[in-house]
Amino acid sequence: MASPSPPYKKYELRKRNPNPKSSALLVIDMQNYFSPMASPIVPAVNSTISLCRSAGIPVIFTRHRHKSPADYAMLGEWWLNDLIIDGTPESELLSSIGRTSGDRVVEKVTYSAFYETGLEGVLKEAGVEEVIITGVMTNLCCETTAREAFVRGFRVFFSTDGTATSDDDLHQSTLKNLAYGFAYMVDCDRLREAFQGKA
Repeated sequence: MASPSPPYKKYELRKRNPNPKSSALLVIDMQNYFSPMASPIVPAVNSTISLCRSAGIPVIFTRHRHKSPADYAMLGEWWLNDLIIDGTPESELLSSIGRTSGDRVVEKVTYSAFYETGLEGVLKEAGVEEVIITGVMTNLCCETTAREAFVRGFRVFFSTDGTATSDDDLHQSTLKNLAYGFAYMVDCDRLREAFQGKA
């Protein structure tokens, strides 16, 4: 018996593969703080990182952290000041994630990887026109970054197996929204097929 089609497929009206010559991989907030939801997707994220490296695609990591109440903004109110504080073990990237010493790490204080981080300039200076998004949380930092990338003119590819959040309903809701209006859906198998012979 065939497995049911993922809910987002109903809204996946457009399909496309990323172009390795103009893409960058964004690995969002794979930090110790998010370990319960991030650890299960480490294999898929690491596979995505390996596939992108083999295709010559730069890999950029983000790290969410706060240094003082001055940068909490609305997140302090929304999450009752239960935030990721810089310098704590929780703020560090997971040791199991495939980061190398040459990879850029973008530090951020809100859901978007673009807000006051200089990321857009870094991407444009490198000739990047497309971003592939992996990491956590699907419905918060990953989705916000995807939407903002789209409105800034980047073509967005969103990983269905390399993103995660606190429950599947929220995960699937984001995939449906993004498939409908913002991003092309990809997974490790799709990227492997797309990049085969293009490294």
